[in-house]
Amino acid sequence: MYGSNESGDFFYHVSTLNFGDPFRKHEMHCRFKQKPPWPWVAITTSIGILVIALLVGYIFHATVNRIAKVEDDYREMMELKKRAEAADVAKSQFLATVSHEIRTPMNGVLGMLHMLMDTDLDVTQQEYVRTAQESGKALVSLINEVLDQAKIEFGKLELEAVLFDIRAILDDVLSLFSEKSQGKRVELAVYVSDHVPELLIGDPGRFRQIITNLMGNSIKFTDKGHIFVTIHLVEEVVRSIEVDKESNSENTLSGSPVADSRRSWEGFKAFSQEGPLGSFSSPSNDHVNLIVSVEDTGEGIPLESQPLIFTPFMQVGSSISRKHGGTGIGLSISKCLVGLMNGEIGFVSIPKIGSTFTFTAVFTNGHRSSSECKIQQINNQPQSASSEFEGMTALIIDPRSVRAEVSGYHIQRLGIHVEMVSDLKQGLSTISNGNVVVNMVLIEQEVWDRDLGLSSHFVNNTRRIDHGVPPKLFILVNSSSSFKASVNLGVHNPTVITKPLRASMLAASLQRAMGVQNKGAPHRELQSLSLRHLLRGRKILIVDDNGVNRAVAAGALKKYGADVVCVSSGKDAISSLKPPHQFDACFMDIQMPEMDGFEATKRIREMEDSVNREVSMDDFENITNWHVPILAMTADVIQATHEECLRCGMDGYVSKPFEAEQLYREVSRFFQSS
Repeated sequence: MYGSNESGDFFYHVSTLNFGDPFRKHEMHCRFKQKPPWPWVAITTSIGILVIALLVGYIFHATVNRIAKVEDDYREMMELKKRAEAADVAKSQFLATVSHEIRTPMNGVLGMLHMLMDTDLDVTQQEYVRTAQESGKALVSLINEVLDQAKIEFGKLELEAVLFDIRAILDDVLSLFSEKSQGKRVELAVYVSDHVPELLIGDPGRFRQIITNLMGNSIKFTDKGHIFVTIHLVEEVVRSIEVDKESNSENTLSGSPVADSRRSWEGFKAFSQEGPLGSFSSPSNDHVNLIVSVEDTGEGIPLESQPLIFTPFMQVGSSISRKHGGTGIGLSISKCLVGLMNGEIGFVSIPKIGSTFTFTAVFTNGHRSSSECKIQQINNQPQSASSEFEGMTALIIDPRSVRAEVSGYHIQRLGIHVEMVSDLKQGLSTISNGNVVVNMVLIEQEVWDRDLGLSSHFVNNTRRIDHGVPPKLFILVNSSSSFKASVNLGVHNPTVITKPLRASMLAASLQRAMGVQNKGAPHRELQSLSLRHLLRGRKILIVDDNGVNRAVAAGALKKYGADVVCVSSGKDAISSLKPPHQFDACFMDIQMPEMDGFEATKRIREMEDSVNREVSMDDFENITNWHVPILAMTADVIQATHEECLRCGMDGYVSKPFEAEQLYREVSRFFQSS
């Protein structure tokens, strides 16, 4: 019943049975026919728990290791970042130092060349010296660009706030590029809106630098057509957007198509509803927001290069860079300067059509603050000539309205009333009707060359005008060599005026042709004469550790009659200027070994203050107050340097090498003309 009694099986089991009989014992022997199944659930659960525990441990271990590695990487990255920043600062300091050190001997070279020009040279020698001067100026300009880039990276680029005439600045820039534009027969012109104030407060040097960079690029890449610079108030442009009709692409300065300037400022905040348009509606607001556009018909910028155009040291294609040269940092510097002027810059360029660069800048209206601000003197101011032409009328004959407007702008600056017509027939009708007495006629070369027979007929008919003296005839040309003078007009041949037009040149041409008496010598001669009156017999101390710079400065001052003494260190300057002394002024270099110009000036002022407090005014020939004018000699004329000069007791600064204009402006504040 219970199977075999064999108990070899591992699964054999004996159970005791109790039936109630104490004398009999019963047992039940049981065994399984099959082995029991494995406990898979328990095994699986145990293994799963073990795996999870191992995974959690691994994750925890990996996390700890990862955190440690990230911390190590972070520390390494911070160390590398510090090294990179230190290297960047070192590079900027190196560029600034090297640029300054290179510029110091270059100033000596330019100064010596300038002095050499004042000696007796034949024509060939003068040409050699002039070429050397231009090359030296180009090198100094390149050095200044590198220095500006270093200042930008180092965060040391600052702006001045002085009173200046923006129209005169543009005349200066035109003078720089007039020879190149005439050589290429490219029409170069500027136009400033009548709504732009005559005087503004800002940094004229940096504004000129932006315009020069943009115009320099345009003249470099433009071989035909025109380069046109315009300045308006942002308010004018914003208002003209809604009313301006679709303009003809050839209604331009030279008739060549151009890149649409509107696309160059599409993203400007000044033209959005969120922009500062409300600031223009109030006439009491002193802020003046200008928009400047430089338009050319050059090669244009390749599409693949346009996104990188403001990147420092970026060149537009290797072949073009080899052809035209340049450092590739002018635009990046310009963008930084525009940003410092609270403006924006943009461009539009179409290959084979041209480029238009546009930027905005915020200045302060200078009329209300003219008595509180130092004035930036400009060579090309036409005030002296404007009164001589007051009441005269000029007739401009030009079929292109844009070009006629530009010519009219420059003529009106001289106080001349302007009438405009599109051809010779209309011009003859205007002169003949007698309603307006025309004193001068300015004919565009395109009109004159179109029909020389008609031109001769026009001249012959103007001779017969019964309104008094016939009007003087002028021809406006891009290049004097391109003018066709084949028509025989006898003594009535027209006077040729070569563009680009600018106030000083136009005034001189009109004075000669009209017989208007120039009420003074040319500006440079007047300046030289005035300097001779100011400096003759003055004893001046020059302090500079560089012998060449001392020689250049001494030669420049002796040229105007000054008695010059030179010393080479700040300590020698202190000894020389210890009261009592006979010096009328001191020109002090800033960077000198042992004791720089700032420290030397501080000690000189302390010495003078001590003498003024302790010594009676009768002890030194009735001198009531010792204070010798000290002017810093430096090429670094940024606002920060100027402020440091004033803080240490200096009275101003002059650039190296000396420019007659700046020298006169500074010394005239201390010396009375004798």
